[in-house]
Amino acid sequence: MKIVILIFVFLLGVGASIKKSAKDMKQLSARQELSMYKHQPNLLPEVEITAPSV
Repeated sequence: MKIVILIFVFLLGVGASIKKSAKDMKQLSARQELSMYKHQPNLLPEVEITAPSV
């Protein structure tokens, strides 16, 4: 019975570890994508006003 409990606890530990590493990888990829845009100029489109002035 003790072996079954140890295996269950081991599987819970491995599952928690995998879940944490997946979350860390997601945060790292988001941070890396933001740092790529840091060196680029303004990425907003340029808008021209074509309405006649009143």
